[in-house]
Amino acid sequence: MIRRFIGTVFVLLLPVTALAADATEIMKKSQAAFLYPGIDFKARVVMRLTAKGGQERTRELTMLRKNYGLPGGNQKYFIYFFKPSDVRDMTFMVYKYPAKDDDRWLFVPSINLVQRIAASDSRSSFVGSDFTYEDVSGRDVESDEHKLVKDEACGGRECHVIESVPKGGTNYSKKVSWIDKASLLPMKEEYYDVRGELDRTFTSDEVMDVEGHPTVTKRTMKNLKSGHRTEAAFEGVKYDVGIKDDFFSERYLRNPPKELIQ
Repeated sequence: MIRRFIGTVFVLLLPVTALAADATEIMKKSQAAFLYPGIDFKARVVMRLTAKGGQERTRELTMLRKNYGLPGGNQKYFIYFFKPSDVRDMTFMVYKYPAKDDDRWLFVPSINLVQRIAASDSRSSFVGSDFTYEDVSGRDVESDEHKLVKDEACGGRECHVIESVPKGGTNYSKKVSWIDKASLLPMKEEYYDVRGELDRTFTSDEVMDVEGHPTVTKRTMKNLKSGHRTEAAFEGVKYDVGIKDDFFSERYLRNPPKELIQ
């Protein structure tokens, strides 16, 4: 109890600029642990979408990701949908940049069309789920002002609690993150709308060691206003697969190689 009190007093006595700097560094390390482990990454993802009344829908997809440069740098994502039938063979590709808007494309097989997704749609729902496009590929740490609020336990883990306020206009006012001190993974996140009301919550429900990388293999996003939630399970996670650069192209959006998406 005394140690916790002393720690709280220490945080309160630190200059605001020091707290902000520490919080920014923690968020950078957390993003590296959560979104950048390995040179590349592959997983089968099963998303279960549940409405307030209990009605369920399922999305099943393969996600691939490749890093370019250091953690926090450029990345490319590729997602292929298996289920349900109305999105089967649909593909989604992201070129993620640290200091400017991402490039996003969606191939819709029913109309044989590759659509460019505008940067303004980054906060839109990702294929009807409670995750947004930005949740899938991540948000640039420098786009927010970060503040270390306190340290406390979350899910049995000691965590930093960090408040992140967008520098530019978004459809939410702030995010509060609980970052595990050991793995640096986000254990919980709270998103507040422009009125300051709690809107969505993210939780890391299962963390496993995969090839030496702590990995969130089960995660949930809940919309507190609609009562809708999305649970995502990552199966068959692999790192350093050897994905070639030319895979991330319009050609493979339309016709992805089966050996990579299976």
